[in-house]
Amino acid sequence: MKKQIILLTVTLISGILLGWIFFHSGPTETDTLIHPIVKTQGHIWTCAMHPQIRMTEPGKCPICAMELIPLGQGGDTIDPGSIRMTKESAQLANVLTSVVSFQNPVKDLRLYGKVQADERLLQSQVSYLPGRIEKLFVNFTGEVVRKGEVLAVIYSPELITAQQELLETATVKKEQPALYEAAKEKLRQWKLSAKQIAAIESSAKIKQDFEIYANTTGIVTARRVSSNDFISAGTVLFEVADLSRVWVLFDAYESDLPYLTKNQKITFSFQAVPGTVYSGSIAFIDPVMDPITRVAKVRVEVSNPAGKLKPEMFATGIVQASLNEARNKLVIPRSAVLWTGKRSVVYVKQPRTGDPLFRIREIELGSLLGNSYLVENGLKEGEEVVSEGAFSVDASAQLEGKPSMMNPPSGRGNTSEAGLNSGDSISASNNAPTGKAMPSTMQKASIRVEGNCDQCKERIEAAAKSVPGVNFANWEAKSSQLEVWFEEEKTNTDAIQRAIANVGHDTGKYKASKAVYKSLPACCLYRK
Repeated sequence: MKKQIILLTVTLISGILLGWIFFHSGPTETDTLIHPIVKTQGHIWTCAMHPQIRMTEPGKCPICAMELIPLGQGGDTIDPGSIRMTKESAQLANVLTSVVSFQNPVKDLRLYGKVQADERLLQSQVSYLPGRIEKLFVNFTGEVVRKGEVLAVIYSPELITAQQELLETATVKKEQPALYEAAKEKLRQWKLSAKQIAAIESSAKIKQDFEIYANTTGIVTARRVSSNDFISAGTVLFEVADLSRVWVLFDAYESDLPYLTKNQKITFSFQAVPGTVYSGSIAFIDPVMDPITRVAKVRVEVSNPAGKLKPEMFATGIVQASLNEARNKLVIPRSAVLWTGKRSVVYVKQPRTGDPLFRIREIELGSLLGNSYLVENGLKEGEEVVSEGAFSVDASAQLEGKPSMMNPPSGRGNTSEAGLNSGDSISASNNAPTGKAMPSTMQKASIRVEGNCDQCKERIEAAAKSVPGVNFANWEAKSSQLEVWFEEEKTNTDAIQRAIANVGHDTGKYKASKAVYKSLPACCLYRK
């Protein structure tokens, strides 16, 4: 019995020792699973469209191939409406901020145009003699002619008769000087010089053919006659253009005109003359808008002694317009603004926090200044706004159910203007800034519009915005889709499509006329 007790005691002690060795000598399986998660908690990456995806490194979503975004750490206990990100995740997501400051704004206005001949230097070369063209020394358009050069030789029966009258009256000029002067005046009316008249009188011979001389120097832009043609006095033989000075005519949309003034400086360049930047002043702004293209011509006069600039060359101009009425206004980068219909929002970095803490804020914008916006209301000097990576911050807020551009704060509901289907209406009171009277309803529509390039984008959006009642327009070249927001009480998609077709772009319902389409720049010709 004693031996059995001792054996049982030894066995029990051995079992306890072995259990302690197996279960307490190293990390358990649970510890092994928990530690990596705690270690990489600030570096979890997910997909805005598929929040079930969790990755420890940035990359693309395995389902939809969208860029993964860092998963934030949640809101702040004091400010539950904010979104918190670690410094590492904000850096990996390329989230950058800019300080809101007062500036003297300058708007960079980009204009597109063409070279045209100076209308004041265009001349028609006419014949002052009736008759038949015996010889033509200018045979094609584009030929250079110089003042005093012989252009053609004409046989004129009327001129032969007039010469006979001169010679007959010359014999009795002392007795009948009036007849003699009348015969000379008849030749002068046909633009014969005193030297030519004196030569006829002194030689006493009738000249059969007479030369027509160029009255200007330039390029022949049109030939109106051919050899052996019968012409009358005043018939146009050639159109001649002096290209030593040309016009550059830029297209200015209605939204551009408030920033353009006469004598304003403009710099411009041509694809045909790379490396050369021209400068000039606006000499004239057309007071009448073109009813088809909805643009006004802005004219710049350029000296062209070497003839490098040729009519119909494309030009790109930049005007730096100083907004005197907007001096000392707050300015933020264009990339900081997120648009949702008529609302514009930014993410403001909260001060005096360890990790970056961002909160959404709706603001009121002023004029667009190229890559920046004027701020009319909603921000203060010195605040920091997210200027790069705002979509990543907003996606993190959406995943955590925090206020975002898709989920407006202050009880505005969860309806997303960007998520409405074409033709769905939304109450304007849901997105109206405080203190502003808004229309009763707004509608969003997606319209297919044909086009190619950035010029097309500017033209399409400007045409859509020119329709009364359209508040927002954005065209994407890749998808050929135009997104518009409009007041259904003032307009409809039919009117918008008609306005776009009038400037040269086909829509799903209307097709641009051939004349307007052919007037578009070469890079904008989308029809195959």
